[in-house]
Amino acid sequence: MSNLVTGEAVVLGLRAAKLPSRALAIALDLLVEVVALIVTLITVGTLTPDLDSAAGAAISLGLVVFFLVALPILIETLSRGRSLGKLALGLRVVRSDGGPVRFRHSLVRGLVAFFEIIFFSGVPAVITSLVDSQGRRLGDIFSGSLVVRERVPGAGRGREALPALPPQLMQALGGELVALDLSAVPDGLWLAVRQYLTRLDQLDPAVALGMAQRLVGDLVSHTGRAAPYGVHPAAYLGAVLAERQRREWARAAGTYGIAAQQPHPQGPYLGHQPYQAAQPPQPYQPAPQQAQTPAPAQPTQPQPQPQPQPQQPPQPPQTAGGFAPPA
Repeated sequence: MSNLVTGEAVVLGLRAAKLPSRALAIALDLLVEVVALIVTLITVGTLTPDLDSAAGAAISLGLVVFFLVALPILIETLSRGRSLGKLALGLRVVRSDGGPVRFRHSLVRGLVAFFEIIFFSGVPAVITSLVDSQGRRLGDIFSGSLVVRERVPGAGRGREALPALPPQLMQALGGELVALDLSAVPDGLWLAVRQYLTRLDQLDPAVALGMAQRLVGDLVSHTGRAAPYGVHPAAYLGAVLAERQRREWARAAGTYGIAAQQPHPQGPYLGHQPYQAAQPPQPYQPAPQQAQTPAPAQPTQPQPQPQPQPQQPPQPPQTAGGFAPPA
């Protein structure tokens, strides 16, 4: 069994294909390709009887390269690692991380396969598959791929192996979930749990149980609360993930309700002013002059009147000698 680690840190318990099944799948593929090549050569020879030897050799070489190299690469790329022989035996080519192969993987596999399987009659492929722990040939090693078994006995029963929870245990589990502090759980662990639950139907029950126990251990180390006794690890992971989604939905619904009750300061267009048609420019008009009203008269302060001065009696004229005539 091969422990492939995906990009989400999920360990997949996939079984690598052995040499007999892989050899039989390659033989079926080569049989179909050779038959198609012979039929095509006979058809071309029948339709073009006057073709010279040089042109015939060029066409034959091109058909050989197409049917033995290009066609297997194209089929493997479009089918995501399932050729006709692999599909018949329940095999599939995957990347080293468990993902589907792409064109570059199929291209390297096809080019190397032409030499190690067709040119050297498969001797390097057999030796490498016997030496490698995962049964890979040179094309798999160079391209970073692996041939695994899709139809594994016992696979697909991972979800069916989950025991049913009694009502009392479900009520207790609900109370435990409400009290969990999920803020310290990293996003990578949530992604690993989601990937595990998505692929639960494709795993062997024993492998699924081991993976669930590891994920529950990581979850408990972040939440600080142990899983309830008697609950299957996979069921506990599903319940915790559902509780996290319920909290996110409740938080989103509460935020949306508060925002809907408060009118937006910019109007009903979510931050944008309602559309208003542009008005044509108006000719310039001077502002009308307003009549100026006289200011109210200020009350005058009373001025002080001068006091009358007493009149002095007239003085008699004086003569030169100082004599004053009698009155």
